[in-house]
Amino acid sequence: MQYRKDRAGNSISVLGFGCMRFSRKGTGIDYQAAEEQVLRAIDLGVNYFDTAYLYPGSEELLGEVLDRNACREKVLIATKLPQYLVRKSAAIDRYFDEELRRLRTDYIDYYLMHMVTDVRQWHNLCELGIEDWIAQKKASGAIRNIGFSFHGSTGLFLEVLEAYDWDFCQIQYNYLDEHTQAGRRGLEAAAARGIPVVIMEPLRGGKLVNGLPVRARDAFAASGRDWTPAEWGLRWLWNQPEVTCVLSGMNSLEMVEENCRVASEARAGELGESDFAVLEQVKEAINESTRVGCTGCGYCMPCPKGVDIPALFRCWNHMYTESKNEARREYWQTVSLRREKAFARQCVGCGKCESHCPQGIAIRENIRIADRELRPLPWRIAGDVARAWAVR
Repeated sequence: MQYRKDRAGNSISVLGFGCMRFSRKGTGIDYQAAEEQVLRAIDLGVNYFDTAYLYPGSEELLGEVLDRNACREKVLIATKLPQYLVRKSAAIDRYFDEELRRLRTDYIDYYLMHMVTDVRQWHNLCELGIEDWIAQKKASGAIRNIGFSFHGSTGLFLEVLEAYDWDFCQIQYNYLDEHTQAGRRGLEAAAARGIPVVIMEPLRGGKLVNGLPVRARDAFAASGRDWTPAEWGLRWLWNQPEVTCVLSGMNSLEMVEENCRVASEARAGELGESDFAVLEQVKEAINESTRVGCTGCGYCMPCPKGVDIPALFRCWNHMYTESKNEARREYWQTVSLRREKAFARQCVGCGKCESHCPQGIAIRENIRIADRELRPLPWRIAGDVARAWAVR
């Protein structure tokens, strides 16, 4: 494992464990599988673990695993204040104290203001006394480093970056998002201020691995590099010295092993002109075929009316990266046969999903279009008949 430094000179593994996508079992986390993956990652040198207050069961699992295996001191924990839920100053302590209990620790190594999209959110927190609160927590050792995770435009990112003396930040960044959200300009601006940058969505929630159109896969295959699509995405990030740590939502031992291998081998500046040419071909192929920029993060869920938005968008994109009938069949199998309905036609237009979407997707408009394409009349009739029989 390779390591890069934070502002205080501490070593952070270039590969971090993103705890939002732990292995699932039924409706919850598969504790045994997740524990095996966390411990194997630690054995292979991963020391940065990222979770959040709103990741269901994530903080509890991480705290239990680290406590039971006596390895809290081997790792750096990053978690997040749900700033969008804070309306009174007392709520800041309430959320933080609950996170400490969940994580079974008395300090957080890297604490973030979660999902900041506009500098006004930070100003609102300042009116509630967040700056004094941070100073007190840092003085007591309860928080070691303070930062923010960001979803928004480059200009707004630069405003947030300059609003406080941050210890680190976290941005969505990958070869497809090189010039969107904070983008390369934001990455370089943070690095110029000496602020470490942690990367989330390095593979767009798996889109840059499993959701690639045929032409993109062909471009990788013809590159002469014996790299998987995931390896291409990770190496593109680690090619940039401004990137401190790349989070991966690893949910299998094979993924842990593979990503740790790449993290040990990749070097800044290793990619050449031919490699960048390949990636340009891949981006062109992806942009031609993608209907909606959903990463499957799940922030839009739960829908008050039960619409499965990530599944709908995933299958809709598959219509254009794979085949229409295969995507319709996938949607029929994963959504149509559920006991509880999860179709777009249940949407009442409340907009809750859009207010939480980090990608700024016009969800209400797009789910109706997606539903029409995924469930044309023959498929809708067949699905209704099959569902009536399957869930009776």
